[in-house]
Amino acid sequence: MNYKQPLAIMKKELSGYFTTPIAYIVITVFLVVAGWFFFSTFFLYNQAELRGFFQLLPLILSFVVPAVTMRLFSEEKHSGSFEILMTLPVSARDVVLGKLLAGAAFVALMLAPTLSYAVSAALVGSLDPGPVIGGYLGALLLGLAFSAVGVFASSLTRNQIVAFIVGLLICLTLSLVDKFLFFLPAPLQSAIEYTGADFHFRNISRGIIDSRDILYFLSISAVAFIGTVRLLEERR
Repeated sequence: MNYKQPLAIMKKELSGYFTTPIAYIVITVFLVVAGWFFFSTFFLYNQAELRGFFQLLPLILSFVVPAVTMRLFSEEKHSGSFEILMTLPVSARDVVLGKLLAGAAFVALMLAPTLSYAVSAALVGSLDPGPVIGGYLGALLLGLAFSAVGVFASSLTRNQIVAFIVGLLICLTLSLVDKFLFFLPAPLQSAIEYTGADFHFRNISRGIIDSRDILYFLSISAVAFIGTVRLLEERR
């Protein structure tokens, strides 16, 4: 597979983020919200850990990532450049991969400043590096999966608000599905719990790196990626 075209598309989309106020607004809002949750629980527990930050990260990313990815296809459809893109000698797979990488890279850039939380915690106490490393690994995998979902949602419509709502609903469902297990019969609870992103993220953020949790996030990313490619190929 030639990665030159996906990487070129990724660079184009990333530069598109930072040539408008969107990127700076999203990053600022994310850091304010995440910082508030971190520092409020940090002083409440009086412990050198990032537990409060990681506990709410899936919920925060459920809102932020669809906002980041909603424009990736919808904007091009609205402006009419989507039809031009589809006539270029580039495969649908390369286009989707490039946009997915752009979304995931943006999430990684957005998370980078939060490393200061770990530094702050380490300065005031004995910080266990295991949960921190696991938490950030889980955050990157979660960002990848939610970016794939957001790209899929953006490919469904030319309206960015609709794309945001669809992506938000899917990401929220994945994040919160395991919070409503008490409504279900006991035999179904473990199976439904396994479908929840928060369940797998919690495992990794404890510093327990299990291949099943990594496979879960990669599977969500792959399903959304394949679904988006199929959609584009049908409309080509």
